[in-house]
Amino acid sequence: MENGSAEAAGGVTFETLLVDVVDGVAKITLNRPRKRNAMSPSLHRDMTRALALLRDDDAVRVLVITGAEDHFCAGMDLKEFFIALKDAPAEYERVWRMAVEWRARTLRNYPKPTIAMINGFCFGGAFSIVEGCDLAVAAQEATFGLSEINFKLFPGGSVSKSLANLLRPRDALWYGMTGRPFDGLTAEKIGLVNLAVPKAELEATTMELARELAAKDPHAMAATKEAYHMSLEMSWDAAMAYSFAKEQELVVRQGDAWKSEGIGDFLKGKFKPGLESHDAKIGQG
Repeated sequence: MENGSAEAAGGVTFETLLVDVVDGVAKITLNRPRKRNAMSPSLHRDMTRALALLRDDDAVRVLVITGAEDHFCAGMDLKEFFIALKDAPAEYERVWRMAVEWRARTLRNYPKPTIAMINGFCFGGAFSIVEGCDLAVAAQEATFGLSEINFKLFPGGSVSKSLANLLRPRDALWYGMTGRPFDGLTAEKIGLVNLAVPKAELEATTMELARELAAKDPHAMAATKEAYHMSLEMSWDAAMAYSFAKEQELVVRQGDAWKSEGIGDFLKGKFKPGLESHDAKIGQG
């Protein structure tokens, strides 16, 4: 056991994670602070299992991913990932695929909203955690960096794809080619994160956002994510057909609630959708 353990859904114990669920929000904390929460093979296994368990936990409506103590994630554990496995190519490839899978496909296709809460060091492979999450909030004091070029590598695995998905070419190449670090305010400016706030306000701001998302209809939330990601890869005609089919699916999943309750309560003057959320407003009534 590296730094203690925590239990998640089903009483499962994790070696490298802390998992807490409060008010529908699951906070997953990468828990290897002595290694600046760098990602080891054990952490990849734990994250793969935790995400699968929380996906099916009805008590969880939003995920927040952060790091223990003063670090978010320093990227891959260079010793455990690259050096320890250098003479075991089959195991290296297996762990590599797992590492790519949970940060890319699993988070991107996750049916629940995901938020990266970046509280400190965020380097290399951690960029793919940030990109894989739907939203990201950073401490202004956080330190970001792509240091691969400084040890004769490049942003490998899913990191180059994450940069291409999120950043303008000039910004991606600037930081990828120079290896220079930058802070949370710069991360907000270049679009790597949605918002940067003082570190003292980070947790409160992120959890308020998480609770806001948790109060919205989960089926509509999942459809919002899926329609966005699918539309990126579709022609206009295909996207229109997909959107129409998705509306019909939503009718079935919700029991027609978006029409009868969402639009219906708006027409009755019970809430203003441009200014407030239906479930939160009606729940107060």
